[in-house]
Amino acid sequence: MADRQSSLFDTAPDPWELDSAEEKLVAEIVFAETPHGPYDYSVPTSMAGKLRPGQRVQVSFGQQREPRTGYCTAVGVKELRRPLKPIKALVDVEPLLADGMLKLTRWMADHYLCPWGQVLQGVIPSGVRGQAGTREMTFLAVAKEVLPLVKALAPLAEKLALEGADKSTKKVSLSPEIELPPKQFIALQVLANSPRPLTAPELCRAARCTMNPVNELRRKRLIEGTVQRIQNTEIDEVPAARESHLHLQPDQEKALDSILQPLKERRHETILLYGITGSGKTEVYIRAIDEVIGYGRQAIVLVPEISLTPQTRERFRSRFEQVAVLHSHLSDSERHWHWQRIARGEVQVVVGARSAVFAPTPHLGLIVIDEEHDPSFKQGETPRYHARDVALARAKQESVPLVLGSATPALETWQRGLTEEFRLVEMPRRVSDRPLPIVDIVDLRHEFRERVSTGAIGRQLTQGMKEALAAGGQVILLLNRRGYSTNIQCPACGFVVRCPHCDLPLTHHREEEKLRCHYCDFLDTPPTNCPECRFDGIRYSGFGTEKLEAELRAKFRDVPLLRMDSDTMQKPGSHEAALAKFRAGEVKILLGTQMIAKGLDFPNVTLVGVINADTALHFTDFRAAERTFQLVTQVAGRTGRGDKLGRVLVQTFSPDHIAITSAARHDYRQFAFFELPARKDFQYPPYATLVRLIFRGEREQLVQQYAELAAGRLREALGKTLPGKASLEHRILGPAPCPFAKLRGKFRFHLLATSPDGAALRQEFKQVLDALTPSDEVQWVVDVDPLDLL
Repeated sequence: MADRQSSLFDTAPDPWELDSAEEKLVAEIVFAETPHGPYDYSVPTSMAGKLRPGQRVQVSFGQQREPRTGYCTAVGVKELRRPLKPIKALVDVEPLLADGMLKLTRWMADHYLCPWGQVLQGVIPSGVRGQAGTREMTFLAVAKEVLPLVKALAPLAEKLALEGADKSTKKVSLSPEIELPPKQFIALQVLANSPRPLTAPELCRAARCTMNPVNELRRKRLIEGTVQRIQNTEIDEVPAARESHLHLQPDQEKALDSILQPLKERRHETILLYGITGSGKTEVYIRAIDEVIGYGRQAIVLVPEISLTPQTRERFRSRFEQVAVLHSHLSDSERHWHWQRIARGEVQVVVGARSAVFAPTPHLGLIVIDEEHDPSFKQGETPRYHARDVALARAKQESVPLVLGSATPALETWQRGLTEEFRLVEMPRRVSDRPLPIVDIVDLRHEFRERVSTGAIGRQLTQGMKEALAAGGQVILLLNRRGYSTNIQCPACGFVVRCPHCDLPLTHHREEEKLRCHYCDFLDTPPTNCPECRFDGIRYSGFGTEKLEAELRAKFRDVPLLRMDSDTMQKPGSHEAALAKFRAGEVKILLGTQMIAKGLDFPNVTLVGVINADTALHFTDFRAAERTFQLVTQVAGRTGRGDKLGRVLVQTFSPDHIAITSAARHDYRQFAFFELPARKDFQYPPYATLVRLIFRGEREQLVQQYAELAAGRLREALGKTLPGKASLEHRILGPAPCPFAKLRGKFRFHLLATSPDGAALRQEFKQVLDALTPSDEVQWVVDVDPLDLL
């Protein structure tokens, strides 16, 4: 955890020390690397007025020879009783973060129990930190002390220019001490009359001279040079064809009015827009953003990364002139270019994945999060923030509305809507009153008992696909497993082929003929017999998308199909190219993982098939049912979006599970009604704050001992903080091995802490973790409000 030091402005000297104190300009500096600080450094006189919070600086630290880069978080006068090390250099000319964003990152550091320096490092893109796409250039200007003399001789310069400086040999006197040849004098005049500083080549062209006169003027110190970083990246964005606003349905009008009310009053309100798939939520966002732009303000729209399709991008670009789209395939220089345009206020709408919540909009008017339930909004590494919660904090801070849209809201969000902490607005009908697709549940237990199918596609789904294709429709198939075979096991001795670094089953990828670990990318050769007992009948079982593709090509030989998963979509632009083919009708069957489950709007899709709805249903995670319900509902919403009626077939071994039956009825309320009481009974979110602490190291026993030590201290601290509470009010589960007990060569233990008082829980965690003795052999990570418990 962060090293602690007295705040820059909180500590007053003792009365008897005032006589020896001296007032100095001091900066508070934090670091992304340990030790994190904050630390105080004196500000040299040359930097006074130039150094501001949000800039990076270089400082000496301890006995390190090389200077260290840190972030300035405060500057002010402080009474010192001992000398401080001075700041060596400024890294940034302008602050990378404005005051409001500094305040937001401070909140993140406190809420997510993360050092402030790590938060700052995490929210500023690497391309911005590295000033990608820029180069240093020297700009020339006439020295201030001679500028009046040069301008006073402007008529003489005009005369020399007309006569030709090459023909004159008479020197021009600026003062008794300064005489210049005609070429140098004309170059000096050109620079004095320029509305801005010029580079040396620009000055040579304007004065029609070589570099020699310019160099001589610099040597004589009549010209001064300043070094600036200039953006040399330009992105030619082809403007989309302009489209007019669509006609709004009554539900859309009602939703829009709920957003415009706080928008016009310039106050914060969080609106939960619960709209079924196809209800027209995006058009509501667009109309609200149009109002924001009319006020001269900017909007941020967050969507899941997999929803950043060309279809989404073009929809916004066709309605607004200046749109920045931030996604993972941008280069560092492109991201820096967009960041600078946003910061200058040149961008009206920022559309991006979770990190776009930090876009440096100077005139923010609205934040929208589409598919707010999507787990990709949670960051998987430090700082482990959730974009929804950060957006809420930023919207409150800047007094702007926050719109959360989803057909399957996260239960934490839904509960806040029920208690009226958020304003719940419902859109229960599809645009033009199109019917929701018919969903049929296929009980795979019957097909297994009757052995009517040996593949992943059951008899009923096969027949449904034939009918849809014969009628000219398209088909989407969802299977959230990559590879060909997902399990390799010996039937003789029971041995399972596992990753040596992660202790998880390896997946067979037939195209590359390799076994692959999807967590550490370990590769191995597929065995022909059992590595343990040498039995030659080792069994490859389980279905992934690669095996599903092979089965489809055998059953539908003449039907063009396409697979979309992280194995086939690795090249830049491959995702866009695949969807373009499907949209154009060149592809009739689209199969893939969850990347095809949302963000797609293809009117000709008449059938969606869920190959195995149980893939994540029985994970050891209290959110497993919620995720299954959301995935099935979302993928079901990809059909019936045009004039043709849609149909969904859900294959499952758990046909009576509430997540499956509720999704089949498109009944979110029923699912929430059954799920929320169980959450309350076990004191899980949304009824309590959850904090997960993960320990990992190469020695299993040592990791377990360290985890038990931390758990004991936390139990003691929580017992003192919340005396007399009921046993479920605050509790610690574990430590125990993680469900994935070994990853990337390290053994893992975790503990979970829950409490209805989130602030008190975080405070005790902070104090206990600060007091933990660091270990070279055991690493630990704290995850506040975790989504992944594996």
